[in-house]
Amino acid sequence: MDALNSLMDGFGTALTPVNLLWAALGVLLGTAIGVLPGIGPAMAVALLLPVTYGLEPIGAFIMFAGIYYGAMFGGSTTSILLNTPGESAAVVAAMEGNPMAKAGRGAQALAAAAIGHFAGGLIGTLLLVALAPTVADLAVDIGAPDYFAIMVLAFIAVTSVLGSSRIRGLASLLIGLTLGLVGLDQMTGQQRLTFGSLQLADGIDVVIVAVGLFAIGEALWVAAHLRRSPGKPIPVGRPWLGLDDLRRTWKSWLRGPLIGFPFGAIPAGGAEIPTFLSYATEKRLSKHPDDWGKGAIEGVAGPESAASASAAGTLVSMLTLGLPTTAVAAVMLAAFQQYGIQPGPLLFEREPDLVWGLIASLFVGMILLLALNLPLAPVWAKLLRIPRPYLYAGILFFAAVGAYAVGGEVIDLVILLIIGLIGFGMRRYGLPVLPAVIGVILGPNAEQQLRRALQISDGSVSGLVDTPFAVTVYAVTALLLIWPLLRKLATRVRARPHPVAK
Repeated sequence: MDALNSLMDGFGTALTPVNLLWAALGVLLGTAIGVLPGIGPAMAVALLLPVTYGLEPIGAFIMFAGIYYGAMFGGSTTSILLNTPGESAAVVAAMEGNPMAKAGRGAQALAAAAIGHFAGGLIGTLLLVALAPTVADLAVDIGAPDYFAIMVLAFIAVTSVLGSSRIRGLASLLIGLTLGLVGLDQMTGQQRLTFGSLQLADGIDVVIVAVGLFAIGEALWVAAHLRRSPGKPIPVGRPWLGLDDLRRTWKSWLRGPLIGFPFGAIPAGGAEIPTFLSYATEKRLSKHPDDWGKGAIEGVAGPESAASASAAGTLVSMLTLGLPTTAVAAVMLAAFQQYGIQPGPLLFEREPDLVWGLIASLFVGMILLLALNLPLAPVWAKLLRIPRPYLYAGILFFAAVGAYAVGGEVIDLVILLIIGLIGFGMRRYGLPVLPAVIGVILGPNAEQQLRRALQISDGSVSGLVDTPFAVTVYAVTALLLIWPLLRKLATRVRARPHPVAK
């Protein structure tokens, strides 16, 4: 009841005309910036951090929250329409959203994403209000073996449901893990796969990998085929969700937050892992298996809802523990410190107006996001009416700008082209792209958690399974591995002819 009363006070703060203006401005800026490949919410908040020096803390953080949600949806927009993720959390949206756009259903994919962001953010923020202390306690108790088990589950879950075979999925994952090894070893400082280049010592940024594999690889693939058949403008389609679309998506919108919120609250990869797991879950539960890979709307609705709920979960550990679990949370933590405020267990007591005003502004920001972007879905989808040679020339330009903006080094453009050629080769030989991106995002972190777990156990492998949480996750992983074999065995048993009694 105290939390509810505090939330009502927070709405009194967030609904003032000035703070409503900052929320609307944040949503608009976030969406506009998120549409640009390579400039995600973390960079958007970082760029706008100096602009807020003259603002009151509450107004600044309300605008940051709007930027966060707006940039997440903006990243999904380019991911769906142009197969060019604006940030790593939007990678999964391209898997089914882009085939939908190519089939003339781009507006429906964007509408499913917008409603998914609203539903996930709404449920996630309600859980933030109700469960923040409990989830924070759980996050403190989770150790390195648990993190490693979660990441193994993410690797197996996605490689087992993508592509024409598991071998191809694992090959793609190995490509990503190899790219993730480039740079300095975080524990020993040794150079790995840098070929003596100082520019590669910091590793390859995941945005460059995602943009290279998706945008450059797709553009090269389309260019190779446009020589044989000239491209035609893609129809936009009707700008609303039909009853069949709603029947297929409403459960996905509700399932996404159950996956996204817990992962956002613990330092296990931000929104990337829950979006991958949501995609795998929706594919497993789908009643339309033939649509996957061709534009299954559930593959957009579920992961986008999970991503938005994960953003709300991120604020749990950031506000209650001062522990940033994503790049955006790290920038917001720097913003708190800029104002002389230290997030932690006492923040709710010392700065109740700020905290509850920020939480209330999340509800306001989501309503503004839905109100602004649902009508704009058909407008965004009209990007697809541009003839493909011009469209993909623009994609190459913005991909290059986004990659260069990451580090400001010319070598980033060279790496982008090389990774784009790898993406082209993966399409040529039927390797799914997503496991490679997962390998780059989670590989270094998984290696670090594995080494920490082994150090804690003095090198004993049993240290990886010495917690009930890790054992449970490995059991789920084993079930994912053997489930197809059990299903094939059950099919053979049913198909075997029964002996006829004489």
